[in-house]
Amino acid sequence: MKEHLRQSMAWLHTWVGLVAGWLLFFVFVTGTAGYFQYEITRWMQPERAMEPDRPGEGATTGHMLELALQRLEQMAPVAASWRITLPHEAMAPREWRGLEIRWEEMPLPGHEWGASGSEKLDPVSGALLPAGPEPRETAGGRGLYRMHYALHYMSYDWAIRIVGIATMLMLLAIVSGVITHKKIFKDFFTFRPGKGQRSWLDAHNAVSVMALPFFLMITYSGLVFFLFAYMPAGRDLLYGTGPAEQTAYYDALFERGEHKHEPIGRPAVPLVPLLAQAEAEWGAGKVASVTIERHEGEPPEILVSRIPGGSLDFWNPAMLRFHAETGELLEPEPRPGGSAAKTQRVIFNLHEGLFADIWGRWLYFIAGLLGCAMIGTGLVLWSVKRRRHHLGSGREGAEHFGVRLVEALNVATIAGLPVAVAAYFWANRLLPVDIADRATWEFHCLFAVWLGSLFYALARPLARAWVELLWGACAAYALVPVINALTTDRHLGQTLPAGDWVLAGFDLTMWALAAMFACTAIKVRRRLTPADQAVRAAAGAMPKKGVA
Repeated sequence: MKEHLRQSMAWLHTWVGLVAGWLLFFVFVTGTAGYFQYEITRWMQPERAMEPDRPGEGATTGHMLELALQRLEQMAPVAASWRITLPHEAMAPREWRGLEIRWEEMPLPGHEWGASGSEKLDPVSGALLPAGPEPRETAGGRGLYRMHYALHYMSYDWAIRIVGIATMLMLLAIVSGVITHKKIFKDFFTFRPGKGQRSWLDAHNAVSVMALPFFLMITYSGLVFFLFAYMPAGRDLLYGTGPAEQTAYYDALFERGEHKHEPIGRPAVPLVPLLAQAEAEWGAGKVASVTIERHEGEPPEILVSRIPGGSLDFWNPAMLRFHAETGELLEPEPRPGGSAAKTQRVIFNLHEGLFADIWGRWLYFIAGLLGCAMIGTGLVLWSVKRRRHHLGSGREGAEHFGVRLVEALNVATIAGLPVAVAAYFWANRLLPVDIADRATWEFHCLFAVWLGSLFYALARPLARAWVELLWGACAAYALVPVINALTTDRHLGQTLPAGDWVLAGFDLTMWALAAMFACTAIKVRRRLTPADQAVRAAAGAMPKKGVA
C-alpha cells in the first residue's frame, strides 16, 4: 500500500510540476524581484536625489511640530483631520521621509470624504520645499512585483485565477514531493555529479529541502491573498454577488463610514510631552506621525503612530491615543475586522516580507532564487528522463516533437526569462525619456525578448541554445551597470563614494547575477556538448523504481 501511495504521489508530483512549472518559474522570478521593489524603482528613476536631506541643527521635534501646526492652520483652518509626519526612515516604501503635513477638508454634503492636500516642509525654516525634477515614467520594481500575481496582457480577474490554480498545483507538488521522497532529508546531503538524471534529481532534492518551510509558507500565503476570489461562496451567500453588495461587505468588514468627522483645530495640549511619552514606550526616534481628528459625538483626539517595522502586523503599527484637550491617555480602539483580519494581515506580511530589515529581505531573496532553482531543476529532470526514455525506445514522431517542445520551453523559461528581465532594465535606460507610455514599452521589451528566446531555442540545437542563452544572460546583466554609467550620473563611480548602497547595491547585484550565469554556462557547456548530448542522456543513471 505504501509503495502504491508513493508511486501515485510520484506521478502526481511529476505532472503537476510540469503543467504549472513554466508559469511558476515566471511567478517566482518576478516575485523574488519584488522583495527589492522599492530599491529597483529608485534605480529606475535616476533623476531622484542620491542622498536624502536630513534635518539640520535646530530641527528639534518641538520646532518641527510648531512649524507644521502653523502651516496647517494656514492651509486648512477648518479640516476633518491633520497629520504631521516627522522625519524618519520609512519601511514601505523604503526611503527617507522628511517633514510632511497632510490634511483632509470637511466633506461636502452627501460625500464621505473631503478633499485632501499635502506638502513637504523644510524642518528648520518651515518653508515649502520645491518638488524637484520629475522622475522618468517607469513601471519600476512595482511592475515586476505586480506581474507575479497579475501577469500581463490580460484582465486582472483572469490573471489572479490562473495564478491561483498554478499556486494550488504547486502546493500539491510540494506535498506530493515530500511523500514521494521518503528519504528527502537524507538525500539533501547527497549529490552525485556527472550522473545524468540522478544528478538533476539530487540537485532538485537539495534546493527543495534547503528552503522547504519558505516554499510552504509562500505558497499557502499566496492563496490566502485572494481568499474571496478563490472561495467567494460564504461572502456571496450573505451579501450577494453584485458590485454594490461586495462593497457593502468590505464597508462592514473595515467599518467604513461608521465614524463621521467634526472640524478640528490646534490641540489645547502641547504635543512634545505626548511624543516623549510614546518614545518612552517605543524607543527614541520611533515616532512616525501625529494625527489630530475628531469623530462625531466624541472629544478631539491625538493619535501618535509608531514607525512600522519589526512586527508581522506591518500595516497596523502601534498607536497611542490622547485626549486633545486634557492630554489623557485613552484606551486603544479595536482594529477593524478583529482577530480574523489581523491573522490575514500577518499572513500577507509573511508573504511580502515588508516587516524584514535588509538582511531579512536578502534571506527572502535567496529563498526566492532557491525556489527558481527548485522549479528549474524539476523541469529539466522531466525532460532528461523523457529524452532518455525516448532514445531508449527508438521511437520517432509525435513524442519526439513533444519532448523537443518541452525542452525548448525549458530553455526559453529558465535561461530566456532572466535575459528578458535584464532587457527590462536596459529599456529603462535606453528608451527616450519623453516617449509616450514609457512604462508600457518597458514591458513590451521584456516580453519581446522573452518570446525571441523561445524562437531562438526552437531554431538552435538544444545544447547550444542552453549555453548561448546562459552566456547571453551573463552579458545582459554584466552590461546593465555599464549602460547605467553611459546614460546617467548615478554610476558606481558616484554612488560608492557617496555611500549610497541602494543604487550601488543594484549595480553590484547585476554583476553578481552575471557571474552566477557565467558559472552556470561553463558548467552546462562541459556537460552538454553537441557531440555527446544524446550519449550522456541515454547513459544517465536511472533511479530505482518507486524512488522518483
